[in-house]
Amino acid sequence: MTSILDIDLDYFRFFDDPVDRLADLLGWANRPVDRLVEHHHESLEYWILAIQERSLTVPRFILHVDEHHDMLGERKPISFGNFLYFAMRRWTTCRVHWQVNQPIDSPRMWLSDAAWKSVAKRFSIGPNRRPDWPKPDIVTVCKSPGFLGKALARQLLGQVRECAADTPCSRGSGKKFKKC
Repeated sequence: MTSILDIDLDYFRFFDDPVDRLADLLGWANRPVDRLVEHHHESLEYWILAIQERSLTVPRFILHVDEHHDMLGERKPISFGNFLYFAMRRWTTCRVHWQVNQPIDSPRMWLSDAAWKSVAKRFSIGPNRRPDWPKPDIVTVCKSPGFLGKALARQLLGQVRECAADTPCSRGSGKKFKKC
């Protein structure tokens, strides 16, 4: 039962304490960040490759922590605006929770009735993850260029790098994460 934590750093831009919020989320995950991507659809490419290489099984859960739902249509090409819809269509038993404080819109308004019906029962929205949501087997983070100011992006990326899979704090040294 694979679970994915999918974070877009733009989610944190309206908090008073964005770095602490990110640290708390990564602390809950209790694992290193596996992949840092520039554009969000690159996360989907990484998940697919991990499944093909058998380092990951088909996901049953995706916790999508993002300011945007990333289901802006059902037509290809797959992009940062629609990749989550394609993930849900590819993995037809996968449940997705969009963790967002104030949704700016709904995927329903961007998808055809048939497309929305195909994913709606497996899609939830809310400001918090459900208490029974499983800890992630993989963590991906999107930089979301163009949505963050440079100072905030630098601070958040610093926190992400402290929890990256290739940093000394997370290698098999037995050390706890610094902040995550």
